[in-house]
Amino acid sequence: MTDGTEVPAVGDARPARWRSLVRTARPKQWTKNVLVFAAPGAAGVLDQWGPLSQTLVAFVAFCLAASGTYFFNDALDAHADRQHPVKQRRPVAAGHVSEPAAKVIAVVLVVLALGVAAPVQNGRLAIVVAAYVAITFTYSAWLKHEPVVDLGVVAAGFVIRAIAGGVATGVEISDWFLIVAGGASLFVVTGKRYSEQIEMGDASGAHRATLTAYTRNYLSYVRAVASGVTITAYCLWAFDTAAGIGEPVWFEMSIVPFVLGILRYAHVIEQGRGGAPEEVVFHDHVLQVLGLLWAACFAIGVYA
Repeated sequence: MTDGTEVPAVGDARPARWRSLVRTARPKQWTKNVLVFAAPGAAGVLDQWGPLSQTLVAFVAFCLAASGTYFFNDALDAHADRQHPVKQRRPVAAGHVSEPAAKVIAVVLVVLALGVAAPVQNGRLAIVVAAYVAITFTYSAWLKHEPVVDLGVVAAGFVIRAIAGGVATGVEISDWFLIVAGGASLFVVTGKRYSEQIEMGDASGAHRATLTAYTRNYLSYVRAVASGVTITAYCLWAFDTAAGIGEPVWFEMSIVPFVLGILRYAHVIEQGRGGAPEEVVFHDHVLQVLGLLWAACFAIGVYA
């Protein structure tokens, strides 16, 4: 749930404080929050100003909440992060932001997130944001040390983001949507753990205790199950939706880039490059093209 962003190496000249605070907030991680657009996008309501504005509010609320959880996590993980080749450069681990200051900023950002979300749908969005924060804080303080549970909790953070978009706009969320979101999230999270094992090698336990509890074969098994569930659920959803509206072509065509995207990401993981999902999205051009093709097919099917 809390992925790293490179910052100046330990021992470098101390950066400006505002730079350290921005880096701890991890704006690159905000790309995960585009998941709030998934449910209203699938429902075809984003071409209306009301639902679009509500979704944008949900996006801002989750950006604030996520950054708050990063500050909190970094304050708790400062010692462990110093054992990681990349995460040791995080501002808190490097001593550029103090641990008490990080905790105070975390509380401020979470309060702001709840305040932004409170007016939407009579406070229901704020409840979802609060649930996300509670789960994430519990993960940082305790659940990340529990094998298997840690995978499910991190995946739940992605699913909650997707649910938030439906709650913010009053869109009913289908069972297929939740299955696809949950399976895909577990696939990405397990790939992250697999890549961390490769990256850290024998020192993986010093950074994250649960990494020593997993074998690579086990993580490969979980990825296979998660990707299989995701692909199957998406195919069933696409065929079911196409049959329901009598326009099968675009939804069925979207299956091709969707499946290829899953397989491409699996290839990236096998190469040990899945440790930072946002970096994969920003730098893998094949995955970007497949994502655009899928989005185009999906959008035409929904809005045309």
